[in-house]
Amino acid sequence: FLSGIGPRQVGSKEIPGITFDANRKVIAYDIKVQTAAVIASVKRILEVAGSSLDRVIDIQVFLTNMKDDFPGYNEVYNAAFKDIRPTRTTVEVGALPTPIAVEFKVIARP
Repeated sequence: FLSGIGPRQVGSKEIPGITFDANRKVIAYDIKVQTAAVIASVKRILEVAGSSLDRVIDIQVFLTNMKDDFPGYNEVYNAAFKDIRPTRTTVEVGALPTPIAVEFKVIARP
């Protein structure tokens, strides 16, 4: 079980695909870059635990802007899971705990 997996780089406070102003306020983000970073983190964590992306059975995805972000997120998601079709729920949330636009919760077999 993985929960709260966002695009932040492991061991860093850097968030791929985000542009901040001088006051660290988000002024732009790239949902495709963030989604790819989340999937890369999920893959890395699963492999360390002895599992893999092809063993994923369920994914819950939280987006902060469904209308604008779903197409780009879905494109990256489908490329990563093209041969794997875990059940998936995607919902819009008002905000996430850090300045990110996407977060995953994943269940995979060992």
